[in-house]
Amino acid sequence: MSEIELKVKEILDNALGEITSADDLEKLNSVRVSFLGKKGSLTSVLKSMKTVSPEDRPKVGKWVNSARAAIEEQMEAKRKKLDAARLDKQLAAEKIDVTLPAKMKFIGHRHPNTIALEEVERIFTGMGYEVIEGPEIEYDDYNFTKLNIPANHPAKDEQDTFYINKEILLRTQTSPVQARVMEKGKLPIRMISPGRVFRSDEVDATHSPSFHQIEGLVIDKNVTLADLKGTLDVFAKELFGPDTKTKFRPHHFPFTEPSAEVDVSCFKCGGKGCRFCKGSGWIEILGCGMVHPHVLEMCGIDPEEYTGFAFGVGLERIALLKYEIDDMRLLYENDVRFLSQFN
Repeated sequence: MSEIELKVKEILDNALGEITSADDLEKLNSVRVSFLGKKGSLTSVLKSMKTVSPEDRPKVGKWVNSARAAIEEQMEAKRKKLDAARLDKQLAAEKIDVTLPAKMKFIGHRHPNTIALEEVERIFTGMGYEVIEGPEIEYDDYNFTKLNIPANHPAKDEQDTFYINKEILLRTQTSPVQARVMEKGKLPIRMISPGRVFRSDEVDATHSPSFHQIEGLVIDKNVTLADLKGTLDVFAKELFGPDTKTKFRPHHFPFTEPSAEVDVSCFKCGGKGCRFCKGSGWIEILGCGMVHPHVLEMCGIDPEEYTGFAFGVGLERIALLKYEIDDMRLLYENDVRFLSQFN
């Protein structure tokens, strides 16, 4: 037996021994690198073939290839054995006791505000309105001036409005969106503008410094107060039920003239009077009116040719009434016990 054949046999015996003693896949891979890698001991024999005489090279190649095949065969068998042992260990550690109660998965659902908003949007888009949103950080000019609110109006006081500087503020209403749309001059307009607004209010059962409004605007030729009343009557019936009645009371808003506040008949007692409506049979829901001619002029619309109406309702107000919630703070406290009722 030649020296090279002895060396190949020694490498094979050592490799098979280390394969047998390897107790994990990482050690098995180290054996492969040590014997079969680019710098492995068996590979080095092949690299030394240039020193072997030409007539002996076929024999040396046969010895090396035979040793490589034996090593690879044993390594594959060992790898399968180690894989099976690892899987058995994993299955034993992750064994499931089918007698235990199942782990319940809680699936999220829409917030009551979102449910109410989608209902309002469904009603008005069904009447041909667009839903348009605008910036929450607004210019004083759009939030007040273009809505016919004078510089000395109480609403502009810092005790009521969050000012960033003299010209920029957190919007107190979504009416600035209406002014921006009117400025574009694309008539007629039929839109609602839902969104978050901000006022410097103390937190209590009916007030919050951050809440949501939905305001509507219609601008067209020959729009009258009758159109406003008919629209809001349909809205109330769709939202609170087909037997709902509406009542308009005179009021004042700088943006509209004439202006009114709208009550709906109590959907709990049918207008007879109950605890929910405080015995009056009516519940106040929103403010409205015909768009002031001066507002139309400031937005570049001829009040002699076009008229329109506007209305605004608090989203939380609708949610509180529709779902009989007695404290607005419940909408924001993220109490799962409360929110799960709207699943």
